[in-house]
Amino acid sequence: MKLPPLISVPLSWLYGMVVHIRHKLFDLKILRSEEFDIPVVCIGNLTVGGTGKTPVAELLIERFSEHYRVGVLSRGYRRKTKGFVLSTPASSARTIGDEPRQMKLKYPSVPVAVCEKRAEGIRLLRKAHPEIELIILDDAFQHRYVEPWVNILLMDYNNPVYRDRLLPWGRLRDTRNQIHRANFVLVTKCPDDLNPLDMRIVINSLGLFPYQSLYFTRMRQGEITPLFADRAVGKVREGDPVIAMSGIANPVPLLENLRKRFDVVAELTFDDHHTYRLSDMRRLEALFAAYPDAVVLTTEKDAVKLTNRKKVPEAVQQRLYYVPIHVSFVADSESEFLRQLELYVRTNQKYSLLHPE
Repeated sequence: MKLPPLISVPLSWLYGMVVHIRHKLFDLKILRSEEFDIPVVCIGNLTVGGTGKTPVAELLIERFSEHYRVGVLSRGYRRKTKGFVLSTPASSARTIGDEPRQMKLKYPSVPVAVCEKRAEGIRLLRKAHPEIELIILDDAFQHRYVEPWVNILLMDYNNPVYRDRLLPWGRLRDTRNQIHRANFVLVTKCPDDLNPLDMRIVINSLGLFPYQSLYFTRMRQGEITPLFADRAVGKVREGDPVIAMSGIANPVPLLENLRKRFDVVAELTFDDHHTYRLSDMRRLEALFAAYPDAVVLTTEKDAVKLTNRKKVPEAVQQRLYYVPIHVSFVADSESEFLRQLELYVRTNQKYSLLHPE
């Protein structure tokens, strides 16, 4: 529920004051950030809601796994557990969160753990897997108890931080001036018709320092995939009737793309990190009765919460598909971004001293 300005504005000022004091305590070394002797690459944002961190994390897992033994640490948002939890392929979204479960299912050989206290989580993850040579720290830009080797900050093109306000007046959970701590800024979810003028407006509005690198990216939908391949009714083709179902922060881009490609006969939209229940399955079965030729299309993030066959009716299993999402860099700049990122990791002084060539 959105608060009226009379309440949200003073609460936003108070929240900003608390955040500013906290950052000042870190800057003055009164609160301490812990550094580690292996590369720690942090992915984060300044706002609540999705900016596309998971596709970026998956890109880094795939790239760094070519040369390093990679581990992943996340908070595990909306999980029902507390403290440090080391995931297994059998871990559920309830125990580790939907995004860490997605990464663990996709990369089963990569150690994935969750912990609210990131420094403690890194220590415990390395204790469990001493072979780890690089850690990807998911959604930790604002916490500061860990000093990463590299900070990657994401900003949704459609919700730029320079037009936003602090919570609860707006969606910022951290102050805009903290952008200066980022080594890389990735503008995500850019439109297909992005032009040089649009890019220049963003560049000028962010006002980054010379030591910071800026890249523009888009989210691309991959091949439609059945969640239960052994039950699937067949391949989903362009123009087929579909029921779009999602529980993500901003479903608008997904729905717009699906409407272009398919005949969207119904939409089920839930809150971000929605936990699917029997009542949701009943709604799907009712929609199947109304649209007997339709299948369900959902996100990969939602799909990982629907893998328990005992809780998903047979009729839903047969017609449940998901849409993988991956990040695509504008103007073929992905190779340059990865080259710069690897240079940061390789040339960090601590890393060079510990691993002389």
